[in-house]
Amino acid sequence: MNIMALAGTDYLNASEGDLRTAFGKLLDARMHGLCFSPYANDQRPGSELTSEQIQSRLEIIKPYTNWVRTFSCADGNERIPRIAHENGLKTMVGAWLGKDLGDNEKEIANLIEIARAGYADNVAVGNEVLYRDDLSEEQLIAYIDRVKKALPELQVGYVDAYYEFVNRPLLTDACDVVFANCYPYWEGCDFEYSLLYMKDMYHRVSKAAKGKKVVISETGWPSQGTAHEAAEPSVGNALKYFINTQEWARDDDLEVFYFSSFDEDWKIGDEGDVGAYWGIWDKNGELKFE
Repeated sequence: MNIMALAGTDYLNASEGDLRTAFGKLLDARMHGLCFSPYANDQRPGSELTSEQIQSRLEIIKPYTNWVRTFSCADGNERIPRIAHENGLKTMVGAWLGKDLGDNEKEIANLIEIARAGYADNVAVGNEVLYRDDLSEEQLIAYIDRVKKALPELQVGYVDAYYEFVNRPLLTDACDVVFANCYPYWEGCDFEYSLLYMKDMYHRVSKAAKGKKVVISETGWPSQGTAHEAAEPSVGNALKYFINTQEWARDDDLEVFYFSSFDEDWKIGDEGDVGAYWGIWDKNGELKFE
């Protein structure tokens, strides 16, 4: 089947077999980037990641992506950028910032060390810090400015929901590049309108960015779990959303990091049952949509 025939709403009634075929072809063509989390089934953030498990997980995904995005520079996550580069992948390296200022210092120091060693292709200073209300905008901008001064040769940005950049011009001005999370699912969007909604999110933050590059740092759709308002998790919707996203990114030459590489049970505690089913691969590393 011609993948282009499945673009937009034309494939809403396509068979699951046709969707899986289109999905496989797009996957083989390589996506721009994947959000990468290599935790094993009994691990969660704070668990120590080994080089062996990082390599094992990268072996699975590296034929299908050009970049990986990391979320932290501690607890073994600081090993990911070097190993990813050794596997021929580019890296968007993230420092996890929160309420613990001591932990933040460790994250920032490791981020700068990783980048100076040549293992970061761009960097993100914090992830959804303002969404969680962990730091003030002023504190966050101070961290961003520190990293920009330490790494003048790299594009430095910050990751948060798209509307934070629309509503906070000082934050947007502080970033060299804007990393926007765009989730129609979490805003309760009926799947039929999800692509239009994601495009609207992107265009709103692009307008706020005033010519700076905008990267979609996260987007995805869960394959099972409890519905969020009008947004229904299902294998079919997850397949369609992936196809939509990759077609749009290709046609409009956009940089998108898909969420996520692997299913993760630990996310149930934060997001409910749906949290465990955002991966392209399941928690055991098996492709979910063959």
